[in-house]
Amino acid sequence: MRIIVFSDSHGRTGNLFDVVEKHRNTTDMFIHLGDGEPEADMVKSAYPEIDLRYVRGNCDINSAAPMSLLIEADFGRKIYATHGHMMSVKYGIGTILKEAKSQGADIVLFGHTHERFSYYDSESGIYLLNPGSLSEPRDGKGKSYGVIDIVKSGVVMNIAEF
Repeated sequence: MRIIVFSDSHGRTGNLFDVVEKHRNTTDMFIHLGDGEPEADMVKSAYPEIDLRYVRGNCDINSAAPMSLLIEADFGRKIYATHGHMMSVKYGIGTILKEAKSQGADIVLFGHTHERFSYYDSESGIYLLNPGSLSEPRDGKGKSYGVIDIVKSGVVMNIAEF
């Protein structure tokens, strides 16, 4: 199972469309981690055949989208997806890791910081991924998104340059 993850597109509709167009024939699911609901809605309308899910970010004003999702993935994996602002991710991963454990998640996806982050917590067995930002990276690196491959033998997460 291949999942493309993006976050913090902040109105850069073209960037989101470019990533979806590049991967739509090889991807099982797309997940937007917030601060881009209007453009996610446009992509969903333009590509009704794709599985696109999204959560509300702190800049998605008046959104009816959920604050988080718990997604059942292949091979019994569970994905906890949230924007991250309610989990204080700018100050560390402790809160979001605790929430993921309580949800029974194997994989945690979050945005908000505009900084790419990929980590495996060997103590809990949980994978964490922040794909960075498709619009305004704050880590001195380029615009980015995440690619997750879930296979029977495990999980592989990568950050892709936009």
